[in-house]
Amino acid sequence: MVSYAVYGFVLGFIIPYIARRFAKFSPASPAESIWRLLVPVKQVNWKKKFNAVTYKRLYAGYVWRSFMCGLLTACLFVAAVVCFDPRGTVAMLSFFWALMLLAEVDYRTYLLPDVITVPLLIGGFVAASFYGSPAESALGATVGYLLPVIAGLLIVWRHPDAFGGGDVKLLAAIGAWLGVLPVICTILLASVFFALFALFAKRRAGAFGPAISFAAIIVAFYFF
Repeated sequence: MVSYAVYGFVLGFIIPYIARRFAKFSPASPAESIWRLLVPVKQVNWKKKFNAVTYKRLYAGYVWRSFMCGLLTACLFVAAVVCFDPRGTVAMLSFFWALMLLAEVDYRTYLLPDVITVPLLIGGFVAASFYGSPAESALGATVGYLLPVIAGLLIVWRHPDAFGGGDVKLLAAIGAWLGVLPVICTILLASVFFALFALFAKRRAGAFGPAISFAAIIVAFYFF
């Protein structure tokens, strides 16, 4: 149990760093994204760009965010180990970590990169072939893709950006991992989360990925 908490903390701690890397070059093709992640381009030195006080404040905020992501991911990993079937624990931990990463990337860039969502979709099919029902996984992915597209068609005249392409791919991936009913519940719960965010933040637009990711995590624990 302790080892999973440590793994979760370390993997969570690096989420803001990876998201920050994406923010520097997104949007980009999957191949370019992988290349830029593996071979970072030298950026302007923060110490030269900002004064010492501003730099320290920004750095402290970055470290604090990394620490909180690590703590949240550690708690999530421990809860998953306790609640889920041991045979599929590693797969579910990978799924949750990818959702956490996508939430952070979308929050920073307003993009959900294909280099993460597509492998996540494929991973859902692979996991279903070992631990679940391939038919349910395929149907869940189809529903996760089609429902937001249909909903978008109904409201596109008023909200043309209600569901972005990345949101649809993410929901298809969640459907592949969780199935039909859970992905429908994820869409509904994410809509509630985003509506509450818009109400309290007094904003009509924003990143929908974080709402989808956290809704999917909650739904996964409820159904499984």
